[in-house]
This record gives sequence, structure tokens and C-alpha cells, in this order.
Amino acid sequence: MMKRILIGSDHAGFAVKGKLIGYLSSKGYSVTDCGTYSSESCDYPLEAHKTCKRLLDGEGDFAILICGTGIGISIAANKHRGIRAALCGDIFSAEMARQHNDANVLCMGARVIGFDLMKDICDTFFTTEALTEPRHIRRQQELAAIENGTADELCAAQDTEENV
Repeated sequence: MMKRILIGSDHAGFAVKGKLIGYLSSKGYSVTDCGTYSSESCDYPLEAHKTCKRLLDGEGDFAILICGTGIGISIAANKHRGIRAALCGDIFSAEMARQHNDANVLCMGARVIGFDLMKDICDTFFTTEALTEPRHIRRQQELAAIENGTADELCAAQDTEENV
């Protein structure tokens, strides 16, 4: 099944975003550009929000977000319930983000890593499946509990088990 990828950036990631759209499209992915649409200065939190909202609305299977370092845009993305954004600057991190965390958003820094490495990171991220071992599922559920405000209950239960 063809993966649908949403891609967004701020001004710092604008140029490389266009190159990634071409690359990913040539690999057979369906890629949707969520903005920004120029190199004019813009704010990464809002660009992350627009892309994440579309992902959460079901318009894509995964998203890529790019800013200068990838840091700000990953923080903004992770403010959204249901988003598991991973800042990846190497292939191993991309693989682990998918396998262990079932990350659904790949964040990268246009001023930090080169385009060839970005392509390799994307290839790894989009071909790696999430592991379904109980410990990984449990940890993903714990992340959701933090988002939903129920993590204190899990911590209390864990503390009780450790004291038995």
C-alpha cells in the first residue's frame, strides 16, 4: 500500500522540503505539501500545527517537518495529542523512532544535516515497521496516558508493585 506523507516546513526548511517532495514522489509515495510555500520568514509552531492537524484528520499516514535544527518544530509537533514526533539526525534514530516509539512524524534540521542523509533517514523511517512486543506497546500506552492526564495513576500502580 502506498504511504501518504504530509510534509511541512518553516522558511529554513523550505528549499530542502521541495527537494524531498521530488525524491519521495519518485519513490512512489503520495506526498502533500502543507506549507510554507516560500522562503519568507514564518513561524515554525504554526507550520507544525497545520501539518499535524492534517495528519490527525487522516489526510496522511505520516508527516515530515523541517526547520533549521528540527528542534523547535519537533517540540511544536509533540504538543498535539496523538502525535509522536521524532527528531532524527541519523539513520539509527530513524529506525528506533519507528520500531520502539511508533513515531508518526519525522522531524529534521535543514541547517544540521545534508540532503543525502535526509534521504537515507526518510528511506529508513518509511520502511521500518513498529515493533509489537508488549514492552513497546506498553510504553506507547504510557505516552498516551501522559497526553490524556492519566499517567499519575500508572505511576502509583507501578510504585505499589515495586514496594510489594
